[in-house]
Amino acid sequence: MIEVKHLTKKYGNHLALDDLSFTIEKGQIYGFLGPNGAGKSTTMNIMTGYIGADQGDVLIDGHNILEEPEAAKKCIGYLPEIPPLYLDMTVLEYLSFVSELKQIPKNKQTIEVEKVMNLVKLMDVSNRLVRNLSKGYRQRTGLAAAVLGFPDIIILDEPTVGLDPKQIIEIRQLIRTLSKNHTVILSSHILAEVQEICDYVMIISKGHLVASGTPAELKKLSHGKDSIELTIKADPQSIQSVLGSISDIQNVSWKGQTKDSCNIIIETSNNAQKVCEELSLAFAIQRIPVTRLNIKKASLEDIFLELTEHLEEKGDSHHDSNL
Repeated sequence: MIEVKHLTKKYGNHLALDDLSFTIEKGQIYGFLGPNGAGKSTTMNIMTGYIGADQGDVLIDGHNILEEPEAAKKCIGYLPEIPPLYLDMTVLEYLSFVSELKQIPKNKQTIEVEKVMNLVKLMDVSNRLVRNLSKGYRQRTGLAAAVLGFPDIIILDEPTVGLDPKQIIEIRQLIRTLSKNHTVILSSHILAEVQEICDYVMIISKGHLVASGTPAELKKLSHGKDSIELTIKADPQSIQSVLGSISDIQNVSWKGQTKDSCNIIIETSNNAQKVCEELSLAFAIQRIPVTRLNIKKASLEDIFLELTEHLEEKGDSHHDSNL
C-alpha cells in the first residue's frame, strides 16, 4: 500500500531523516513512535506531499507522491498536528468546503458530509462556528475533513496532543472505528497510546528506523526481558549464598536495605515464573522470609528507552570521533 524508500531530508545543517525506508501493508493501525524531533512529522509531511524529500521516494498504491501527486493524494486523508481549520466557518460549512476541494461529486457531497459528521460525532455542533469549539471538537472536525471521501489511508500526526483524558479516550475509539475500513497511520511520543491502539509499531530516533514490529515482538528485543523484584528479610551475605545456588540468574541489582531486609531486582535468562518457584523454595529451605516477590514484565517503554538511548550513544561516539 505504501512504500517509503531511502528518504533523506535536511533542514540547514540538521539531518531530520537519514536513509529511512519501510513498507505499510493494508488494514492495520501503524504507529510511529519516537521522541520529539525524531523525524515523525517530517516523514508524514513527505508521505502526504506537503514537503519534498532531498532524496528517496514515496509510493502510495503504486503512485509516486511527487510524480503523480493527484493520484497519490486521492488515496490519503491527512490530519496534521494542528488541523488547518477556518475559524469563521461553521463545522458544516467547513466540511462542505473540504468536500469541494476533494472533488466529491456535488450530488454526493451532502450525504458524504453527513456520514462523516455522524462517524466522528459532530452533528450536535454542525452549526457552531469552528472558533467556538473546544480543542476536542476542533480535533474531531480535522479528523472528519481527513476522512471525507473515505480514502484507503488515514494519516494522523499526534492526534491526541493537548486533549484532556476524556477527549483522548474518544479520539482513540474513533481511530479504532476507522481501522475497520481503513489503514491508519499515526505518530505519537506517548508510549501508552501506541501500545493501546496500534497493531504495528515503528520506533524512529534521529531520523532512523531503529525497530519495528508488533508491540509483543518489540518487547522480545529488550535485553533485560522480565525481571523479579524481591524484598527479603535477611542480610546481604545470607541472601547472596542462596542466590548462588540458582543457575538461571543473570544479574542481581541491590536496590536498598532497611534494618532487617534487602530489596533486590533479579534479571533471569530463563522463564521468570520458574525462577520465582526456585527462589521461593531455596529461601524457604534456609528459613529466610521473602516478604515481597513480583515479576516485572518488560514494557514497550523499556525497549523504546533502550533503543533510542543506544542510538544516541552511537551518535555521540561518532561525534566524538570526529572532534
